[in-house]
Amino acid sequence: MFFELIATIVAGVGAAGLVLAANRVTGGRLPRWAMPVAAGLAMIAYTIWSEYSWFARARAGLPEGVVVASTVETRGGLRVWTYAFPYVSRFAAIDRRSLRTHPELPGQRILHVMLFARWSPPSQLPVLFDCEGHRRADLGPMTRFGEGGRVIDPDWRALEAGDPLLRAACVEGSDG
Repeated sequence: MFFELIATIVAGVGAAGLVLAANRVTGGRLPRWAMPVAAGLAMIAYTIWSEYSWFARARAGLPEGVVVASTVETRGGLRVWTYAFPYVSRFAAIDRRSLRTHPELPGQRILHVMLFARWSPPSQLPVLFDCEGHRRADLGPMTRFGEGGRVIDPDWRALEAGDPLLRAACVEGSDG
């Protein structure tokens, strides 16, 4: 966030510098308000570009084997243009590299779900997916494993068959 603030200020200073140079070249014919208006417009333009390009930049930085499963588009607030052009402010990804299966439970798999949000550090959560039962259970420090590696009494949550996390965990690349 700090670097984006600095980049926004640099965009404003750069635009003001261009107007200053243009004013010198034209012999001082530009109006006095041109420099602050150019700086303000450049800062607004950079901020909008940064918001709309965040998802593409974050996705491009994901390592191979991490698949974006779902996105959340944001509308409203003081950004009235987002009603017409929403932007992605959060997304969830599945880390296919973390895939763990149990030989006795072929329809279940444990994968790390990575959660990304604008202005927040990413978080990671191991999740047990039951591909055949269309459900999931978040695993945490209190999760107990029994003999042979089975999860003991998972706290299942029912999911729709088309749930994007379930689909990414079970259907896409289901070669466990």
